[in-house]
Amino acid sequence: MSDQPAPRISPDIAIAIEVDDPALADRLATLLGSVAGLRLAAPGEPAAVAIVARDHNVAASPNDFELTPRELDVLALLAEGASNKMIAKRLGISVHTAKFHVGSLLDKLDATGRTDAVAHAARRGVINL
Repeated sequence: MSDQPAPRISPDIAIAIEVDDPALADRLATLLGSVAGLRLAAPGEPAAVAIVARDHNVAASPNDFELTPRELDVLALLAEGASNKMIAKRLGISVHTAKFHVGSLLDKLDATGRTDAVAHAARRGVINL
């Protein structure tokens, strides 16, 4: 017999999903349900972790990120990974103008970079990925 302790079996971590969008809640449940060590909490069961949808009106008011139609075009191309040069070519504008629109998007969306701008826009419902 060995003096080593028996391996410790950790219980699954219960996760509650509180999201108003049923499709998103189902996708999250499917993704998280397949992760070893995690399980979805039963209704009314206390959970160690909760995923809760934010109130989009609290996160940012509509005036914080009103985008022009051209900025929406640029944002869509950013989401595809386009460079300023590619954006300019696709939209028939100068590279300088494309760079200006990208900068404007970063400011309006309070983003630290191109990828962050796309992520902020997706979270706010401005674009769908």
